[in-house]
Amino acid sequence: MPKYVIEREVPGAGKLTPDQLKGISQTSCGVLNQMGPQIQWVHSYVADDKIYCIYNAPNEEMVREHAKQGGFPANKVSRVSTIIDPTTAE
Repeated sequence: MPKYVIEREVPGAGKLTPDQLKGISQTSCGVLNQMGPQIQWVHSYVADDKIYCIYNAPNEEMVREHAKQGGFPANKVSRVSTIIDPTTAE
């Protein structure tokens, strides 16, 4: 299944409290449960004024629909073409 990186502009994201992050996560998971197993949230990185999310989904439209239903920004959605890590150098 294709993998996507979603860049979300969220002013003050890096200063969100654990309870706020929990609420965002619960909202996201609720929408995902309604949308079915075709779309999966892998994990997210929270930094300064952005949240970068990794999703598995059949297409970009489904990723954007999740954002719309959850009330989340999806400022940039990029399909991952390849994953590399330190073992790529071997």
